[in-house]
Amino acid sequence: MQLRPAASSDLAAIDALLRASNLPVEGVAESLEHFVVQADPHGLSGCGGLEYHGDFALLRSIAVAPAARGHGVGRAIVARLIATCRARQVHSIGLLTTTAEDYFAGFGFVRVARDDVPRPLLASSQFQRVCPDTATAMLLAC
Repeated sequence: MQLRPAASSDLAAIDALLRASNLPVEGVAESLEHFVVQADPHGLSGCGGLEYHGDFALLRSIAVAPAARGHGVGRAIVARLIATCRARQVHSIGLLTTTAEDYFAGFGFVRVARDDVPRPLLASSQFQRVCPDTATAMLLAC
């Protein structure tokens, strides 16, 4: 499986994949340099990214095309992004999810109350306005 850094030419395909997965697209262009993609001959099959907020990172926009699901694409993307955070020595990685709590728990993320989320992440657009208040907050210590 070949992951690569996202390029500006991937932005439209990332946007389409996120929309098809019912995930927000706000802020993707601004964080594109911290995204990775999995491409195959038919187009983009997966994507995921990070937003850095001080010593913390926000894992976001993990999406896999329906035809590529069940083949480890999402797992490879998440593992790569976690490794990137550890290499960068971030304190912890946060995320919000409405559907994949068990999936992310498999990587070691734990559910936390929003009050326990580091302030820099709470100030992000994902926590402030993009994701619903009902989304589950999760953290992974690095």
